Order: sequence, then structure tokens, then C-alpha cells
Amino acid sequence: MQKLGQHFLNNDLVIKKIIDAIDLKKEGVIIEIGPGRGALTIPLAAVCEVAGCHLVAIEKDVALASALAEKIKTLEVIPGDALKLLPAAIATAAKTDEGYNVVGNIPYYITGKLLRIISEVKIKPRQCVLMVQREVAERICATAPTMNRLSASVQFWADAKIIAAVPKKDFVPPPNVDSAVILLSKKPEQPTIDADRYYCAVRAAFSQPRKTILNNISASKNDVPRQEIEILLKKLGIKPDGRPQDLSVGELAAIAGALWG
Repeated sequence: MQKLGQHFLNNDLVIKKIIDAIDLKKEGVIIEIGPGRGALTIPLAAVCEVAGCHLVAIEKDVALASALAEKIKTLEVIPGDALKLLPAAIATAAKTDEGYNVVGNIPYYITGKLLRIISEVKIKPRQCVLMVQREVAERICATAPTMNRLSASVQFWADAKIIAAVPKKDFVPPPNVDSAVILLSKKPEQPTIDADRYYCAVRAAFSQPRKTILNNISASKNDVPRQEIEILLKKLGIKPDGRPQDLSVGELAAIAGALWG
């Protein structure tokens, strides 16, 4: 059990909060990551059936996947590793007119990789409602002057907020840390800057968080003179001697447009 990072949620109020946060659309698709024993899946399937949306669950534990498929006849169960299977599941779900949402109690050790996959897909989910480690949730939702690489990456395409704090006692077996449920809502207007260029700027700016913005950008853009980068940052209204955590998503996008064109 622990090898797969499985901690099963055992709090009906939190489960209700997760379901209430999902904007269900008729003929839309909900992709659940790691349904486990079905604490969320079973009530979510019932709600989806009423709403007329399709629920897909990706479960790595073959025995649990088989049990869920047997228990919930309307559920599409995909057995296997979500990190490998999610891009294809998203590609299929994104073809529907009403789009798709992603939900799940995410094993802590795959959170970063999972968010990276979602951030890189062409058609983003309308919403993600995810249970993650509380510290990670706080990092994802951080804004300037406490920005970080993770928040800058996620908030490029989504508005992020914590909708529930979940103590370790609400899981069986209890993990070592507290958790939180985050809601990522796709921004009504997606950025015009190319995502690859933006993420280049993010990687550069946060390469060494304790160094200045100028030092980090200069180290990554060694084909551009340092003095020229300094002048450019000032023109953008960005202090060259500021720290990466002071940068907003808009300022990072401006840097990307100017230097990674």
C-alpha cells in the first residue's frame, strides 16, 4: 500500500466539498486520478449520472481498479500509471464540447510531475480539484512577493486557491503531513505568450532563488550582454536587483516575450 503512496480519505465533509467545487457539465468528462477504494468515486459517480457527464478513473493498483469497475457500472476505469496514461486520457476528453475536469487525491510523490503534465497539455482542464500536501498547496497558491517556480508555472494558465484544509487524521493510514484541497480554475483568457517561452523564463528566473533576477536571467541568457538585460528589465518596470519571488506572472510573461522571442 505505502509503495504506491496510498492514503485513503475518510472524511465525508471533505468529499462533499470536493464534489461541490466541481462544475459539472452535461456530456463533459471528469478524470479522477487515484480513486483507491472509491470514497470520492462512488458519490461522484452518482452525481455525474444525474448531471449527464462521464467519469473516468485512472488507478495504478490493479486489484482496486478491478473492484471499482465491478462496483460502479457507469465508471470507465483505466488501470495503470496516471503519469503515463493521463495525456492520452486528456486528449480523448478534450474532444468533447463541454471539456473536462481533473480531480483526485494525489500521491504526494507525483504531484509535481502531474501538474507539469497538465500545464503542458494544449487544451487545459476547465478545473482541477486536487488533494495535495498542504505545504505544496500553499506553494501553488503563493503570489508575489512569495512567488516560486511551482506557483509561477501553474498560475500561468489557472487561478489557484485552497478550498479545504485536511488534517492527517482524516486518512487511513494517516500520512506524516497535513493535506489541503486546491481548486485550479482555467483563466477565462489564456496568455498570448507562447507557453514554451514562458516556462523558459520561469526556469531562468528561479534557477537560484536567492540570487537577483538580473543574475539569474543573465546566467541563462549568456547570448545577451548583461547590461542589455539590465536595461530591458528596467524598461519593463522590473528591478534588476529584485528577487525571483517578487515577480508576478505578468512580469515573467513580459520577460519571456522580450528575451525568448
